[in-house]
Amino acid sequence: MYNSFLGVAVVSVLAASGALASPEPVAAPIAAPATTPAPSPAEIGEALEKRAACTFAGSTGYSAASASKADCATIVLSALAVPAGVTLDLTDLADGTEVTFEGATTFAYEEWEGPLFAVSGTSITVTGASGSSLDGNGAQYWDGEGSNGGKTKPKFFQAHDLEKSTISGITITNAPVQVFSINGATTLALTDVTIDNSDGDSLGANTDCFDIGSSTGVTITGAKCYNQDDCVAINSGTSITFTGGYCSGGHGLSIGSVGGRDDNTVSDVTFESTQVVDSQQAVRIKTISGDTGTVKSITYKDITISGATDYGVIITQAYNGDTATTGVPITDLTLSGVTGTVSSDATNIFIDCGSTASCSGWTWDVDVTGGDTSSDCANIPSGASC
Repeated sequence: MYNSFLGVAVVSVLAASGALASPEPVAAPIAAPATTPAPSPAEIGEALEKRAACTFAGSTGYSAASASKADCATIVLSALAVPAGVTLDLTDLADGTEVTFEGATTFAYEEWEGPLFAVSGTSITVTGASGSSLDGNGAQYWDGEGSNGGKTKPKFFQAHDLEKSTISGITITNAPVQVFSINGATTLALTDVTIDNSDGDSLGANTDCFDIGSSTGVTITGAKCYNQDDCVAINSGTSITFTGGYCSGGHGLSIGSVGGRDDNTVSDVTFESTQVVDSQQAVRIKTISGDTGTVKSITYKDITISGATDYGVIITQAYNGDTATTGVPITDLTLSGVTGTVSSDATNIFIDCGSTASCSGWTWDVDVTGGDTSSDCANIPSGASC
């Protein structure tokens, strides 16, 4: 870099000695380009405020909401009538977007895979206003076959790739098949969600309330689930909590099935302070025979069982097969305060492990009565009992 002080001194000395008779003018130094500062939190907030508050309603609202979502800081979906065969698409929302459902949101009938609604983004808030509901029109789909045949049925609520986000106060009725698909989520809280599929008790099937995969830091609090399949099914993921729930009519609180996917690890999961009523079973862990994976650090605490029709507790490493295998170990399992009753023709507890090594480190505080005591349990870990 040119130093102006040194430059003047050298020119003066040369001129005095006659070595430089008429020096050329010296150019001024060029200033460095200015650095643009990062926006402050206040400026970010102002930018968000400049985005619109948008309300979409009626039969045309779904397409406008999907098209305009990037321009809206708040999105109110008021009594939307979503046409057949399309997704109410709120994926890739801008950071901090708030979404509120008002009134009754309906979805017209068409055989397709769905989802009916999809949302993704960072720091997203999805809320159901008082009295609001999302109705999946399930009665037109239910045929007793769920996702295993018959009519093609759309999944309902796709909550993929949500980060630091919340879903609260949502009421969903009449889901054709699976309801919440939670995948690729990080730090997601669901609070006071109600799923009422009780009208599908005769023909509804595979109506899982919450399916969770490849997610970290998911917390579900105060959920009510009336359905015909898993209340919760965790196929993969870590640091997941389901607390203060009520599950009726389905298949209970499930780990798995684990195995056969790209991600086959389930760890650090807690189910607690939950009632499981009139369900096929209450506590279930199922790993696929012949596959590999990991199930570890799982806790069921203060689970109350009433009227289970098949099992109170079932833990098996033989799912989808005839033989229990050891490729998906079930370790560091805690059942604490798991109590209640099953039907007289049900089985209180069933354990089928591939070996005592593949089912190890269990803590067992279980009191389930009313049904049969199984004589078919295999490789029961130390401390546990059938």
